[in-house]
Amino acid sequence: MEYITSQQAADKWGVSMRRVQAFLKDGRIDGAVRFGRAWMIPKDAEKPRDTRGDWHRKESGGDKKSGRKPKITTEGDET
Repeated sequence: MEYITSQQAADKWGVSMRRVQAFLKDGRIDGAVRFGRAWMIPKDAEKPRDTRGDWHRKESGGDKKSGRKPKITTEGDET
């Protein structure tokens, strides 16, 4: 099996090195192994889904893209 470094995975997936480190820490990259301080990631590993902010979007009922709640206006509200 061929492996790539965390930096190569970050470049391949278009995310930061820190984001890849978080995926690795959480055990979200299948087949990744640690050699001392370095991680080796299978070359064909898929990018894990980024779940940051999902809790906010689910609970708020707001816009799924921005996570913002819809503006609520009352009758006679001038804003």
